[in-house]
Amino acid sequence: SSTSRLVESGEKERLMELLRERLVECGWRDDMKALCRAYARKKGRNNVTLDDLIHVITPKGRASVPDAVKAELLQRIRSFLMSSSLW
Repeated sequence: SSTSRLVESGEKERLMELLRERLVECGWRDDMKALCRAYARKKGRNNVTLDDLIHVITPKGRASVPDAVKAELLQRIRSFLMSSSLW
């Protein structure tokens, strides 16, 4: 499958690293940290679990990934699939 080809080739890891870089560059990572801190302050640091943070922050995080970052990743995946004759 195309997913296993992405993993086996190491391309998935390269894409994940690219994503991490882009999210840091655009300030997304800092924004998510700030949201987590604000949530913890609001609820009380001792009253917040990792599961709480994941439940609250994940939808906001997914929705706020810049379109340019999504487009770049999609293009990289398409290029990989085409060069692998999988598309």
